Amino acid sequence: MSDRRVFRWATSSARLLIGTAVSICAAIAVVTAVWLPWPTLARSPLEVTATPAPAASMIVCDGALLTIGRDPTDADAVQVAVPQSVVGGVAEGEPADEERLETVDVGEGPVAFVAQPVGDEAVDIAATGSATAAEPDLAGFAASACRPPLLDSWLVGGSATTGAADLVLLSNPGTVAATVQLTVYGVDGPQVPPGGSDLVIAPGTQRVIPLAGLALGEETPVVRVSAVGAPIHASLQASIIRTLTPGGVDQVGPVPQAETRTVITGVTVESDTGEDDGAAEATVLRMLSPSAAATARVTVNAVGRAESVREPQEVALEEGRPLAFALDGLSTGTYTVTVEADAPVVSAVWQTTGVEEGDDFAWYTPSPEVAVPSLFATPGGPTPTLSIVNPAAEAVTVGVVAADGGSTMDLTVPALGSVAVRLAPRTLYLFEPDAPVRAGLTFAGDGALAGFPIWPADVATPEIVVYP
Repeated sequence: MSDRRVFRWATSSARLLIGTAVSICAAIAVVTAVWLPWPTLARSPLEVTATPAPAASMIVCDGALLTIGRDPTDADAVQVAVPQSVVGGVAEGEPADEERLETVDVGEGPVAFVAQPVGDEAVDIAATGSATAAEPDLAGFAASACRPPLLDSWLVGGSATTGAADLVLLSNPGTVAATVQLTVYGVDGPQVPPGGSDLVIAPGTQRVIPLAGLALGEETPVVRVSAVGAPIHASLQASIIRTLTPGGVDQVGPVPQAETRTVITGVTVESDTGEDDGAAEATVLRMLSPSAAATARVTVNAVGRAESVREPQEVALEEGRPLAFALDGLSTGTYTVTVEADAPVVSAVWQTTGVEEGDDFAWYTPSPEVAVPSLFATPGGPTPTLSIVNPAAEAVTVGVVAADGGSTMDLTVPALGSVAVRLAPRTLYLFEPDAPVRAGLTFAGDGALAGFPIWPADVATPEIVVYP
């Protein structure tokens, strides 16, 4: 072998060995890089926290008690039966501005209150209205709280059967038109009736829709009210005539949303009803699970007593179909009805004083949690009773202060308990809990029954984060 050939062989072998070694090192480096953490560079995005300027506070009342069918030449005509007397005020600052809405095809409508911010803070505002009817086609006492308009709400109550003359009230206190869709939940599930689609509510007006035109024959309807363009205040006027005798009237406020736990406070039973009594269904709970089948656990407690007055019961709810559940055997007193379900539900309790001439009924809707100082007003009528429920395992102190400088009460609500206290009518109060509670007002008198929950103040302007 020549020297040149030996040199070439040696050179090639050296290159092969070096290439193999480089490949092995590269493989080791890649495997190591995969398993070992790499250095990272983290940089938080630039953010600015800002508090928007507070908006004006607005609430809308339900308005006068209305009747339908009085005019024999126009059975669909709606007329004012009894005007509504309103009591309201603000926590501080100048009195709220009053704006009168126009009820379409009827005339003067409900009043809306608008309170402008003071400095950098919104102003808490509250008002309630009441009316008493004593006419051949309408009789009873109605009281309701004036509420802020909502984009989405539920009306739990009423009926579209023979004898009922229930009306859906849609009020738009804003400056732009609202388009509303009414979804009726009944025995056949949710449906949008021809008269409930694309309803245009002009600004500054209230529109009246007969419930029978939306859900004819439904015994236990629930109506979902969805608005776009502008929020609206939805409510329900419920009334009934048994044969030729009016059996009561009520104005039912909206339920803002479905929840897995609803607490209905202040349900007032005026006379004992035994399980075998012919009037046993004087107390009826209506429930709806709109989005899923659910099991609801129903508990009834007397105000001032911790133990349940009847065995808790589990009730199966079908998706989208309301259920009426009789709460029989309740003696005279005031009660709290709690519904706990494994899916969000809406609920309300119907209570009547009887089925004879001169009797009345009321719909009680759930009370939301109140954790901040909040205003409420008591209307004219029977002496109001405030019921407070404490869901916590520790006692809660609640201050109830008359805004006019009158009486001040510090109430201790026991753990998992409740209390009730009488208040003065036609008075503005400040409700100050030191922990979240639920509360409601009820009114009971001779031929009169009504009630509504206390809602928390909605005046805090939350901070927002802006990412430039």
